[in-house]
Amino acid sequence: MKQLLKQVFSSQKHLIRLILPLVTVILAATLFAAPALATGVYQIPSLTAGNNTWVLDKSEVISRLNEGKISSALEDLAKQTDKEVRIVTVRRLDYGETPESFTKDLFEKWFPTKEAQANQTLLVIDTVTNGTAIITGEKVKPILTDSIAESVATETVSVPLRDGNKYNQAFLDASDRLVAVLSGKADPGPPKITDNVQVEGTYKKAEETNQGNATAWVVGLLIAATVIPMATYYIYQINQPSSDG
Repeated sequence: MKQLLKQVFSSQKHLIRLILPLVTVILAATLFAAPALATGVYQIPSLTAGNNTWVLDKSEVISRLNEGKISSALEDLAKQTDKEVRIVTVRRLDYGETPESFTKDLFEKWFPTKEAQANQTLLVIDTVTNGTAIITGEKVKPILTDSIAESVATETVSVPLRDGNKYNQAFLDASDRLVAVLSGKADPGPPKITDNVQVEGTYKKAEETNQGNATAWVVGLLIAATVIPMATYYIYQINQPSSDG
């Protein structure tokens, strides 16, 4: 019996040594994959006033067709009014960063002087939290007032996102409203909000599902590390020739 237990435990230890590195990799991927996707201002390419980059979709939530439409509208606005609007999406912000602090830092990185900032508008969204922020230059504020700018960020963009993460609709609406106001036209205002009774779902979010799957794999591997050696040993014993024969 002692010899049997020694063989079982020896097999278990050997298999655990083989599986442990894989378990470590899975745990590390689960714990550190999210921070690895974080975006800091230092990772955003530099640009200056007059640059023809109008949409920087780091989260890849805007279709190519709609990105082209938005870019074309913002480029026409810049040619007609000298007012430049840029839209940036990021998937996840660095730890401790907020949409407001990120937007301010990026605005100052791209346009470091008051003169460079004067005709600029920057709209940013973090697609993990759907947090938004907007900042404008001094020559923009008399036309695009702080209250309208805030409404663009918190209503025009946010309403379609609350209605099923409709990013394309959100940015098309934001672009249309910004272009109208900065062109001197009447503010079309935020989208109308329809009150719908929402029943809280019992399904899990994607992140929760991913973490649950990773945990299941780890538990499964640990169970396998215990069961497989024992099953292998018993199968081996069963298939041995009988000592009576």
